[in-house]
Amino acid sequence: MKEKVHQTVLVLDFGGQYKELIARTVRSLKVHSVILPGATPAEEVAKLAPIGIILTGGPFSVYAEDSPKADPALFGLGIPVLGICYGMQMMSAALGGEVSPCSVSEYGTTEVRVTEECVLFEGVKTPMQTLMSHTDYVSRVPEGFRIAAVTDNCPAAAVACDGKKLYGVQFHPEVERTRGGRRIIRNFLYKVCGAKGDYTMDAYIESEVRRIREQAGEHEIVLGLSGGVDSAVAAALIERAVPDRLTCIFVDHGMMRKNERAEIEAAFGGKSLNLVCVDAKDRFLSRLAGVTEPEQKRKIIGEEFVRVFESESAKYDDCFLAQGTIYPDVIESGANNSANIKSHHNVGGLPKESRFVGIIEPLRGLFKDEVRALGRKLGLPETIVNRQPFPGPGLAVRCVGEITEEKLGILREADAVFREEMAKGGVKADQYFAVLTSMRSVGVVGDFRTYGYVVALRAVRTTDFMTCEYVHVPYAVLDRASKRIVDEISGAGRVVYDVTGKPPATIEWE
Repeated sequence: MKEKVHQTVLVLDFGGQYKELIARTVRSLKVHSVILPGATPAEEVAKLAPIGIILTGGPFSVYAEDSPKADPALFGLGIPVLGICYGMQMMSAALGGEVSPCSVSEYGTTEVRVTEECVLFEGVKTPMQTLMSHTDYVSRVPEGFRIAAVTDNCPAAAVACDGKKLYGVQFHPEVERTRGGRRIIRNFLYKVCGAKGDYTMDAYIESEVRRIREQAGEHEIVLGLSGGVDSAVAAALIERAVPDRLTCIFVDHGMMRKNERAEIEAAFGGKSLNLVCVDAKDRFLSRLAGVTEPEQKRKIIGEEFVRVFESESAKYDDCFLAQGTIYPDVIESGANNSANIKSHHNVGGLPKESRFVGIIEPLRGLFKDEVRALGRKLGLPETIVNRQPFPGPGLAVRCVGEITEEKLGILREADAVFREEMAKGGVKADQYFAVLTSMRSVGVVGDFRTYGYVVALRAVRTTDFMTCEYVHVPYAVLDRASKRIVDEISGAGRVVYDVTGKPPATIEWE
């Protein structure tokens, strides 16, 4: 049976910060999307047969000599195109229009008025509040184009060439701050590109199960189960594809959050897969004794984890290695000639000396929100699916200074209390946790002097984890968390709240 192929929209990247958000928005509208470099040749694009193309924004001026450009032949393929911000300017210039510096640049929320009927704005309330971020504008539209929207300072906030299905918007429809932006993208997908909406998690499961079976053949599969969302969902999907042939190795390095090992055992213990839990706490703590430098701690934990996993997985011969690699890992590591933001250990294939037959990566094409949705479809509990991002070294990078069993115990309990109170209070945050500082503080309990550790609480809101703002947690929630931590946890003497954004700080303390 031939595998069904999804309709696909290509997102061509010109260095804009919202490329992943564009691709995720398209997928949330049930259309498959793929991010490729902006300079991808038209010939290669034609072979991929996308139903549409979206050109991202970027921090460049199209008239600059070294500015990135799309292949001009792209606009003659007959494939609908939506240019966003720089993408609109670049398309306009390529087709004979003119782009000039703004007399008044537009940044932040800007009102856009639709001046002519346009398929993009059907069902959108106007005037509309949008996010603008540009210092150039289209001063003369190409032949065959018309202006469909304006602002007080931008005479071409949207352009359209209906005959060739080429459209451009100067604002960013992909962000939440643009009211009606999602409808604009939907109109492009369904009314311009003719999307069928054939991209769903049910369809993904069906096609990926078939692909895993074909790739694995009769081989066994070994997966390192970290306790995070990605590896857990990968395990559940592979287990559905090849029951009884998956071994999951969970290395407990003693620096997990409270109850995480029990949650993993409960979620996977009753399945057909073989769950192997390796208790390596003493091994890790002995190597970390006396170490205080954060990067050294990370390296020690990473090296030891590899050694433990290799030692345990050596018991299984002629196997595939499975990984929870997801699409942002691939993009950030520079795949498909995209910019290398940061290298990920799970991207790049097997080393030449590896004894594994090959790699199986069932989540390689998914974003994090899709991974969570897939996990729910596969029946994983919310405690696993909604798990917050957690660093590989675990609590070690939230325990400032030397790692000891006593300090880990204090931190583990404090972190659990804070997460419980945040949940009870219904506080919205993308990541929240406790940090055990290396500082001790004098306190009084009853008639006695105490000298306990200072616990710092952190809660942030972010869309990309590259930047963040601290969350204004209600005082009542902080009050309950603080009282419980000091009253219930021996060794905790004082609680503070971190109100620093990123930059200048990082989300984690180490």
